[in-house]
Amino acid sequence: MTAPAEAAALSHVGCVRTANEDSVMTHPGGTFWAVADGMGGHARGDWASQTVVARLGAVALTGNLDHDCEAVADALAAANAEVVEAGRVAGRTIGTTVAALLLAEGRAACLWVGDSRVYRLRGGTLRQMTRDHSQVDQLVAAGIIRPEEAADHPLANVVTRAIGGEPDLALDVVEDALSPGDVFLVCSDGLNKCLSDAEIAGLLAGAPSSACDALVRAVLARGAPDNVSVVVVRQPG
Repeated sequence: MTAPAEAAALSHVGCVRTANEDSVMTHPGGTFWAVADGMGGHARGDWASQTVVARLGAVALTGNLDHDCEAVADALAAANAEVVEAGRVAGRTIGTTVAALLLAEGRAACLWVGDSRVYRLRGGTLRQMTRDHSQVDQLVAAGIIRPEEAADHPLANVVTRAIGGEPDLALDVVEDALSPGDVFLVCSDGLNKCLSDAEIAGLLAGAPSSACDALVRAVLARGAPDNVSVVVVRQPG
């Protein structure tokens, strides 16, 4: 089983919102983390994100990455069914994004729905491991807009997938080998919509707790129009 990494998490309501619809999960096993971002403007987004992290926190990990990914996928499917049913009863959309990081057997797996992200910093280079399920990401992929135009685009907050969006959950998963000293960041979009990749990379130096504080402080200094949540995980190196 992969040795527990050093990790820290922090969530803040930001400077504009009155409620924090983000939820953060740190699994007691020390190898599994997640951030869920209740969909802004939708009813009960905070409940939806809390439902997802509660399901994920109850997953029984075995240390076998393939098995554990299946268990996480099952937990997310169950959360999706619960949120979809709540939306049906309420007669309105209830939803949340989620991004999760799982470490086992010398590998990292990222599982996600929506535009919450997982990044990896390795050798000073920041890589976005996930790909946003969003309208603007589709426009960027099609070459219609440039990546630097995405944050300010009118469709910047429109996601194409979410927990609670459809009865059949479309979950994406990517895996890669771990390297000593790898640093992972799991975050809601309240972070990356205020900070550039270069700024994020620079703030990930140091201990995870210090990095979390630095990232959130930087977002608050920019006015933090949305909730912001971060998990920083550092592999032994």
